[in-house]
Amino acid sequence: MTRLGRNRDYRLLWTGQVVSEAGFSTTMIAFPLLVLAITGSAAQSGLVVGAVAIAQLVAGLPAGALVDRWPRKRIMLACEAAQAVAAAGLVLALWWQAGGVGLLVAVAVVMGVCRALFEPAEDASLPRLVPTAQVPAAVALNSARTSAGQLSGTALGGFLFAVGRLVPFAFDALTHIFAFFSLLFVRLPGRQAPAERPPAHLGREIAEGLRWVWRQPGLRVTTLCVVGLNLFFSAYYLVIIVLANDRGVPAGEIGVMAAMLGAGGILGALAAPYLHRKLNPYLVVAGVFWALTALTPLAVFVHSGYLMGVLFAAIAFLPPAANTAISTYQLLSTPDDLRGRLGGVLGVTGGLAAALGPALGGWLVEALPGSTAVLVCAGAIAVVTLLATTSGALRATARPRELEGTPGS
Repeated sequence: MTRLGRNRDYRLLWTGQVVSEAGFSTTMIAFPLLVLAITGSAAQSGLVVGAVAIAQLVAGLPAGALVDRWPRKRIMLACEAAQAVAAAGLVLALWWQAGGVGLLVAVAVVMGVCRALFEPAEDASLPRLVPTAQVPAAVALNSARTSAGQLSGTALGGFLFAVGRLVPFAFDALTHIFAFFSLLFVRLPGRQAPAERPPAHLGREIAEGLRWVWRQPGLRVTTLCVVGLNLFFSAYYLVIIVLANDRGVPAGEIGVMAAMLGAGGILGALAAPYLHRKLNPYLVVAGVFWALTALTPLAVFVHSGYLMGVLFAAIAFLPPAANTAISTYQLLSTPDDLRGRLGGVLGVTGGLAAALGPALGGWLVEALPGSTAVLVCAGAIAVVTLLATTSGALRATARPRELEGTPGS
């Protein structure tokens, strides 16, 4: 990780994106507050916030194909510029008292589409930006960056909105401007175009990416494992929050619980490169899954918000190691001209799990007692763990030694 910190280009990209992530998280807190202030409608608040996720999901597969077609640095620069312009336009509209829900939805859609493009473009660029042996550390640091940006942005959003309605969006615009200029100085090696390329057809390119992921047993199994775990853990998280509220845990303690989940994720991301270096990736993934299977049912017996925060921190500490092992395997096992489409597929499947998980959790707490709902989620995670650890395809994802130490490919 120290050697990675000396990589000027990765450092510029990472710094710009941690600031950009903070701006995005600030806006995601400010959006519902602004809609409530303008309309008083919780439903319209949900519409605006949901527009980001919906746009990202709809654009995900086409965006992955375009990332493999277009220069990736230009895509990332265009995304930062578009988000800065959208946020600045919203600031001007609010200044002139002309901002309505329609404009907020339009800005949210721009943000969602830009994230659908930027994320696979950045992920696909990592093996060309850093030596292959440093890809695991880069993946882990990107995970820590996302968690840090979310924590800082969430904390800032409410405070800046209290200063003035347009202030969070002005801050967001400045963060994207900073990220744009930081990215401008990143030297990203170009890709070698294939000698013969058939005429571009977006639908065929998307289908090719889907076929590639499905036909590679390791990619297929790791993707399904991550989707299953994310789905049931998202449900579990909502169930725990509702259970804590039903048990009379003060709102402040529930906030501490959520903060400790983020802090555990950051610490886990910092530890992930060490674990990846010392242990076989299959052992890391299997060990993390079994640890989560053992820890998640303990929430039934925890009645203190602070103790639940400690449990959350322990749970959040583990997944970055598995994510690092899985993401490294997926990136290094995929040809460069398909990495954008891989990112698009992973983004869409992960987004669906993140969207359906809370809905599943809400249904469980409506249908079952809180403790029973916790055990149902924990049982589902145990099933995913069993399927993962008995999978021959997952066992075959042991570190590809032939890829280690080679230049980014």
